[in-house]
Amino acid sequence: MITERQSKLLKLIVEEYIKTATPVGSGAICKILDCSSATIRNEMAVLEELGYLEKTHTSSGRVPSELGYRYYVDYLMKPKEMTGEDMLKLQTIFDNKQLALSDVITRSLEIISEITNCTSVVLGSDSSNNNLKQVEVVPLSENSIIAIVITDKGHIEHKQLNVGERVSTSEMKKVVELINKLLVGTPLDEVSSKLEFEIKPIIGNYVKSHEALYQAFYNAFNEFSFKSHMHMAGRTKLLDYREFDNVNKVKEILDKFDDDNMIKKIEADDNDINVFIGHENNFDDDVSVIKTKYNINGDEGTIAIVGPKRMDYEKVVSLLNFIKRNIER
Repeated sequence: MITERQSKLLKLIVEEYIKTATPVGSGAICKILDCSSATIRNEMAVLEELGYLEKTHTSSGRVPSELGYRYYVDYLMKPKEMTGEDMLKLQTIFDNKQLALSDVITRSLEIISEITNCTSVVLGSDSSNNNLKQVEVVPLSENSIIAIVITDKGHIEHKQLNVGERVSTSEMKKVVELINKLLVGTPLDEVSSKLEFEIKPIIGNYVKSHEALYQAFYNAFNEFSFKSHMHMAGRTKLLDYREFDNVNKVKEILDKFDDDNMIKKIEADDNDINVFIGHENNFDDDVSVIKTKYNINGDEGTIAIVGPKRMDYEKVVSLLNFIKRNIER
């Protein structure tokens, strides 16, 4: 363990660096700790030797290391009180009785993304826990429709489908009737398989343009099986941070946001609010992920914030706590 003065010094350096993204020198904190520059430099040297601080180059001040952030999160930070404005924005969402639970969660995380300038991710119940309740279609043209999929959890997804050839409204309706008759109650991630083995062999008996319609619905359900429980807001927020001014790094992170398998790695394992800094998370070594699991009447999911390692941990933890309390009440 480090001394009380070293703890105060580390806390000051972490919080100053979070605000400014500029290495912190001894002069900036001498007056606060009422110590000489020499004393502060010595203490900084000790913290650097212990692995809590790093130098960006020989003549610079110090910045927190991953170990420094870890110590700060575990022992030094205190969740910030939310501002009245932030609380009002979120409370308006929670008090809106017209919104479905999934909409309450996604809208509140969109607000969190704006407040924190980080990326928010919601991973709802796995698609295997969402059963198909109903399929509807809205014809747009002779070869284009909007398919609407409704699950038993109240989740609604829609997608424009291009069927590639002229299809009559009556044929579209026949396919929808067939799906609703044979597949309602099927877990969403099994619908594509049942389409292939139960609908495909008989669809030709009912519909002339069966190949085009079958393929359009098959592709749509493949996408719905994951998209039904994933929502992301503020995907490009990281571009605002100095740490991510490298084009290749930005592209790498944005590619990960587009990769379903990488996003799934953000899923939370327990109900606590946990902070994963840099290499501790399975997503990317240059970011931190703060996440928690929610459970509402057996419906589980993950809410998470992805940001730079110098994100405002105190603020993000407070906001996630507030959301978790309100959606689980």
